[in-house]
Amino acid sequence: MVLNAGNILLVGAVLLFVSILAGKAGSKFGVPVLLLFLGVGMVFGSDGLGIQFNSPTIAQFIGMIALSVILFSGGMNTKFKEIRPVLGPGIILATLGVMITTAITGGIIFLVTRYFFGSITLTLYESLLLAAVISSTDSASVFSILRSKGLRLKENLRPMLEFESGSNDPMANILTILFIQVIQVGHMSFGHSAGVLLMQIGVGAVAGYVLGRISLFFVNRLDVDNQSQYPILLLALVFFIFSFTDLIGGNGYLAVYLAGLVIGNSKMPHHRSTTTFFDGIAWLAQLVMFLTLGLLVNPTELLPVAGIGLLIAVAMILIARPATVYLCLLPFRKISGRAKAYVSWVGLRGAVPIIFATYPLIAGINNANLIFNIVFFITIMSLVIQGTTVGYMAGKLRMVDDSEPAALSFSFEELPDEIKSTLSETEVTADMLASGDRLMDLPLPDDELVVTVKRDGAFFIPNGRSKLCLGDKLLVISHSERGQILQTK
Repeated sequence: MVLNAGNILLVGAVLLFVSILAGKAGSKFGVPVLLLFLGVGMVFGSDGLGIQFNSPTIAQFIGMIALSVILFSGGMNTKFKEIRPVLGPGIILATLGVMITTAITGGIIFLVTRYFFGSITLTLYESLLLAAVISSTDSASVFSILRSKGLRLKENLRPMLEFESGSNDPMANILTILFIQVIQVGHMSFGHSAGVLLMQIGVGAVAGYVLGRISLFFVNRLDVDNQSQYPILLLALVFFIFSFTDLIGGNGYLAVYLAGLVIGNSKMPHHRSTTTFFDGIAWLAQLVMFLTLGLLVNPTELLPVAGIGLLIAVAMILIARPATVYLCLLPFRKISGRAKAYVSWVGLRGAVPIIFATYPLIAGINNANLIFNIVFFITIMSLVIQGTTVGYMAGKLRMVDDSEPAALSFSFEELPDEIKSTLSETEVTADMLASGDRLMDLPLPDDELVVTVKRDGAFFIPNGRSKLCLGDKLLVISHSERGQILQTK
């Protein structure tokens, strides 16, 4: 079947439906959902049920859009207070770490193809290009797996891993483009390469921060009658930030991630609903991206590269990634050896390397198809070996933080439809507070229940005693000397 205007919606709907069912079933067995999305695309592809899709240009375009949304959403959900303690190691891993990984992996690939696989021969620059494509950890995979597992890790590792995966794609992207240019031209100018690197990172970082602030200004000042238009406005701004940054010579992926950090950590209208909207759009982007990449590959072409792909994957997991992490985190003595080992293990590869592998295809590089198939095979191995053992390795290395119980979460969506409810936020200022740490009257409407007001780590209500039943959970609001404290039973 060839995709066309007449059947693309039907095929797309079926693929999405089957992917959701596969993800639901796979989650019970600990299989990464994104791996299943990739598998569904392969099953429905040319070597499976026969859907013909062979356009790396379209796949790259879809991946670019999807990554923009995923990185922005990841930035919105990352709190400054969480990443501030790990900003130093995160930045080093995202920049120097990608370079070290590329150098080590490139050397291994060159030696392996030269001395162990006579049928597969890659030059040094082609080996470095392949290494650059797979040098970054995948933001979609890391965000998805860590958050779906609900792992609470010691030593602030989760923010570090998420920050690294969200900010290291630009360096891998830059190195990929550089090595493509080197292969096309035939030589490398260190000064020119360093200038391109600094330009991409510097302009991308500045543009992300500045455009994020400008976007926040417009969103806060623009009075839109329909609140559902705010997320759409912000989505348009995300695409503008990415494309404009790329137009002026910066890295768009870095820009949208930093813009997401700026906007997500600032006040804006309908912040909660906007965040929920981007969570949903990010999941859809991941699903569509992995399905598209699954359709693009021909599984029968993976068999000839299985041997070298497995060897490179094992070398990255056991040699390149650990060496990179230990070298980059050497100055940070507070990070324990067990923490470094866990960071080494969670070097997940995913959709990003596969998207970057389409660049050599479009550029017409020799062995581009071979590089794409090897990258695809390595991605599958990484998701199978590392993605399925994220929780197991956390327990094995004693990095799971059980010191605090999981916070009780509550959403108004949990209430039955018969209960009319709205959610509003009221900021408590110093003028509203009386002496003795007791809350004074707040400007709240009559006949409404205030569930919680948080202050100094405690939860309060202005007055009264109420009960709210949620299935087998009972929230009891009772009196205390410091105010009205919310307790749970």
